[in-house]
Amino acid sequence: MTSTMHAVRAHLRGGPEQFVYESAPCPEPAGGEVLVAVYAASITAGELEWDASWTDSLDGTGRDRTPIIPSHEVSGVVAEVGAGVTDLAVGDEVYGLIPFTRDGAAAEYVAVPASMLAAKPSQLDHDRTAAVPLAALTAWQALVDHAELQPGQHVLVHGGAGGVGTFAVQIATTLGGRVTATASARDMDFVTALGAQRVIDYRAERFEDLVRDADVVLDLVGGETQDRSWVTLRPGGTLISIVQPPDPEKAAAHDVRALFFIVEPDRAGLVAVAELIDKGRLMPVVDRVVPLTETRAAYEALVTEHPRGKVVLHVEGNRSTRAASCRTL
Repeated sequence: MTSTMHAVRAHLRGGPEQFVYESAPCPEPAGGEVLVAVYAASITAGELEWDASWTDSLDGTGRDRTPIIPSHEVSGVVAEVGAGVTDLAVGDEVYGLIPFTRDGAAAEYVAVPASMLAAKPSQLDHDRTAAVPLAALTAWQALVDHAELQPGQHVLVHGGAGGVGTFAVQIATTLGGRVTATASARDMDFVTALGAQRVIDYRAERFEDLVRDADVVLDLVGGETQDRSWVTLRPGGTLISIVQPPDPEKAAAHDVRALFFIVEPDRAGLVAVAELIDKGRLMPVVDRVVPLTETRAAYEALVTEHPRGKVVLHVEGNRSTRAASCRTL
């Protein structure tokens, strides 16, 4: 008989109003996967609007997966190892980004491909570690893999106080970049403390009147903000968006490179990020930590508020040992 666990699930597609905290079947790790006893998970604004959150394809053309478990950032302990896994063992503390097309970590246990997990940063607890994977990997892949940021280059980060923005400012600074960021007035000192050399209050000033030589624009806002960003780039510069695909004709007209990308699970990136964290050069920003039972309210807060940094779910189960498998309960 299949063992059960506590989980947050949505049986119908929609917003946080669909979430219920209930018993659910405990997943079993397939070949190449491990079962992770979840200690904390992190949530992302807009996650419930993604087709991938509800189907088994990124574009939404695949099979409906309801009931689904949300939250794709996990920190926990390996509880069980699937066939063929040799690089992780029961008891290992791990963290990672779960593919968007499968159930997430708002549960006591989650099955994850072993290749998508890395050792948890030793300097962080599980709650703070859970705030890292999606946001930090997005910033890392944007600046390192796509922009190939070089020391001395000028980076304009839109939304410097958000989940991805806080990491982007820190990573760009660590890589030797000169960072300008946009933020609200209340967050200007905060973003400056993260390493930005200049912070622009986007409500009081027009950033395009103040920036003209950016090598890289990281667009975390989209819409009008993206459209107003072209003139801030130098010829040959790069605009990277995680919100919407940039207009190729406008990119060509301004002689810049432009691209849109979706973050991917990446063990090498997680290892690099963990090293920076353990060296004290990168830290997650956590707005709040709430119990798993308050997942619905946490997702609602992403819409009604503008959290500074990440919102984390603290997962408390009835595991008898630190890494016990749910099939031993």
